[in-house]
Amino acid sequence: MLYYSHGLGEDFNGYGDYFNGHQDDNAICYLTLANVLIHEVNPEAITIAEDVSGMPGLAAPFEDGGYGFDYRLAMNIPDYWIKLIKEKKDEDWHPSGIWWELTNRRAGERTISYCESHDQALVGDKTIIFRLIDADMYWHFRKGDENGAVTRGIALHKMIRLATASTMNGGYLNFMGNEFGHPEWIDFPRDGNGWSYKYARRQWHLVDDKSLCYHWLGDFDQAMLQVLKSVPAIETLPVQEVWHDDGDQVLAYKRGKLVFVFNFSPTKSFPDYGFLVPEGQYEVVLNSDAEAFGGNGFADDSVVHATVPDPLYARDGKGWLKLYIPARSAVVLQRK
Repeated sequence: MLYYSHGLGEDFNGYGDYFNGHQDDNAICYLTLANVLIHEVNPEAITIAEDVSGMPGLAAPFEDGGYGFDYRLAMNIPDYWIKLIKEKKDEDWHPSGIWWELTNRRAGERTISYCESHDQALVGDKTIIFRLIDADMYWHFRKGDENGAVTRGIALHKMIRLATASTMNGGYLNFMGNEFGHPEWIDFPRDGNGWSYKYARRQWHLVDDKSLCYHWLGDFDQAMLQVLKSVPAIETLPVQEVWHDDGDQVLAYKRGKLVFVFNFSPTKSFPDYGFLVPEGQYEVVLNSDAEAFGGNGFADDSVVHATVPDPLYARDGKGWLKLYIPARSAVVLQRK
C-alpha cells in the first residue's frame, strides 16, 4: 500500500526509486498516523512493518521523520536462504555473500531477522528443513537411523538459525515449529484439498519425543537463545566481522563478549585455524556439532582457548585465537 502500483513490476535499486512520485501519500499518512495513535494509546505496543521494497524510514521514529514502526521484517534473509539451498551446491556457499545478506540494513532502523515464515511453510512451498532433507524426514528421522541427507540437514539447519539470530539488530523470529524442524507444510481447508483439516496443524508433540531427531534441533534453539540473552541488549551491539574466506568457507565475527565461528565447508575440517581477536582466554558456550544437539562431537568443548601473542598486533591488544573447526559446524566462544 506504500505505492500506487503496490510495488508490482518495479525495481528498487536506489533512493531515487523511493521518491519518484509513485508513492501513495494517503497510505503513507495513514500508516504514520496509525503508529502515532497506537503508541499514544499504549506506549508498550509494538508495530512491525512487512515491506519488500526497503522503503527508507519505515522503522524510524516519527520524531525523526520516519513512519513510526518499531521494527521492520528483514524479508531478504529467508528469500536468500531458500535461494542458496535451491540453487547452490554446498561447496558454493560463500561466507562473503552470507555475511552481506545478514547484515545488509540501515543502522537507524531496527529489523526482525528470521529464517522462514508463512511464505515457506504454506502448501506449495517448502520449509528450510524440508528442502534440506525432503522425504527422508519421514523415513530416517529416528535417532540411530539417520542417513547422509538427515545429518547434513540437521547440521545446516542449526548453522542457518545461529547465523540469522546472532546478526539481528532488533529481534529474532521463530515461526510455528521451525525451531525444531517441523516436517510438514500448513494447508487450510479449501476446495482444492476437499476442505481437509489434515495439514491445518502443527505437531508440537514431535519435539518431546526423545526417540526422534526433532528434540536435537529444539534443544539447540533453546541453548542458542540462552547464549544470546546472556549478553545484555545484544541486539544493540555492533556486529564486527573478524574474518571470512570463501575458499575455506569460514566466517568469523564478534558481538560484545561473544565470538561466532562458522565452517560451511561440507568436507574440510581445519585444525588450528587462526583469527585475530582481543587477547585473553575464550571458553566455548555453544557448539552446533555437540552430541547433545545431534552433532558428531569432534571438538572438546571443555578446552579453554588462550590467544597466541603476536608482536605485530600487540599494540592493538590482539592475539591469534586458534581453533579446531569441524566441517559443517559453528561454535560460539566467550571471552573470560
